[in-house]
Amino acid sequence: MTIEHAVLHTPIDGPVPEGKEVAYFGMGCFWGAERMLWSTDGVWTTAVGYMGGDRKNPTYGEVCSGTTGHAEAVKVVYDPSIVSYAELLRLFWENHDPTQGHRQGNDVGSQYRSVIFTTTDEQQQQATSSREAFQPTVTEAGYGPITTYIDTAGDFWLAEDYHQQYLHKNPLGYDACGSGICTIQW
Repeated sequence: MTIEHAVLHTPIDGPVPEGKEVAYFGMGCFWGAERMLWSTDGVWTTAVGYMGGDRKNPTYGEVCSGTTGHAEAVKVVYDPSIVSYAELLRLFWENHDPTQGHRQGNDVGSQYRSVIFTTTDEQQQQATSSREAFQPTVTEAGYGPITTYIDTAGDFWLAEDYHQQYLHKNPLGYDACGSGICTIQW
């Protein structure tokens, strides 16, 4: 059974259509990050889930316990003829604080770490280069070293249905990136 995106009306699971590419980002709580990304021109679909841990198909409770090693992540399926991976990286860097380690604002725990999971060697190179290029901007803004972890994408486990497009379903819900902590402009 295909799960439909509540805003874009595209499938959030299943095969990636020809001509589309996949990127994964962890920017703290996945609700605000997903909304920012689904609103980006050229993004075909998004989904929230868990990546980078060692348990198959973890639950939100297990991830929040800190015992699985997973980060909250957003899967982005995008059309590279409309939005480039470099542009998605710019949005990633500018819409959270990449210096906080295992937290984002008041959200504390390893599941809230800043992370990029890459799907190609080119993405890996671009992500690493962009982190190095963004550090002087972060330093000039008075922040410390970037702690964002960059790794090859492994399994992506869809989060529970109530997390998918959460801020569309709950417009007054918590959004760390909408609260003003994400203000470093490149």
